[in-house]
Amino acid sequence: MIEAVSTFLENLEIWVLALAASAWIYPALYAFATIDGFFPPIPSESVVITLAVAASASGNPNLVLVLVIAAAGAWTGDQIAYSLGRGIGTERIRFLRSVRGRKAVAWADQALKARGAAFILAARYVPIGRVAVNMTAGAVGYPRRRFMAYSGLAAVTWALYSVLIGLVAAQWLGHQPLLAMVIGVVMGVLSGVIVDRIMNSMARRRRAREAAREAAAGATPIHGEAADRPVATSSGVEGDQDAVRRAS
Repeated sequence: MIEAVSTFLENLEIWVLALAASAWIYPALYAFATIDGFFPPIPSESVVITLAVAASASGNPNLVLVLVIAAAGAWTGDQIAYSLGRGIGTERIRFLRSVRGRKAVAWADQALKARGAAFILAARYVPIGRVAVNMTAGAVGYPRRRFMAYSGLAAVTWALYSVLIGLVAAQWLGHQPLLAMVIGVVMGVLSGVIVDRIMNSMARRRRAREAAREAAAGATPIHGEAADRPVATSSGVEGDQDAVRRAS
């Protein structure tokens, strides 16, 4: 498995680097980033990181164009995933029908309800997670305009982050571009996992605070409730005792 992944990444690197100095690299990058929005086996992070390594080493391609086109493609792919979710749901998508896929969809559904904005931003860094989140957002009727805004912000931060990883990896291992690319991709995946863990932890703490506030509100007596209750006083008791003695 590791050997197959290594071979795939090596072939991808050779192909991307062969196009790095050509104008065709830009439409190819846009296509990769777009398809990755709804079909996670296409590794757009790897392409962006590889191009950042190449730009650092040779000046080609133009790093600003890489950044802009990667963000535009990511945003477009997210909108396609949202539309697919809205049109056909998640049950008809093969890779989302697997055990892992169903868990991802259930996770995405709950998270969108609890923390939609933060979750859409964080999910962009998790390959299968972003597809599950974006399609689930469409399937459950998450507001389209709000989704477009949040996914746009997520696409820009993701593109910036991927380029930055490529530049950092190139500074460390500029003489070994394949190794720089592999380490950059691993860093990107780990960062996505860390972001997701942080978001989950923050959501749990927020739910705990809300539950504590609700419990405190339920335990507080309603204003004026105590005043309506009859209160036994010593004078009342003594009056009852006098009435008993007179009757006897």
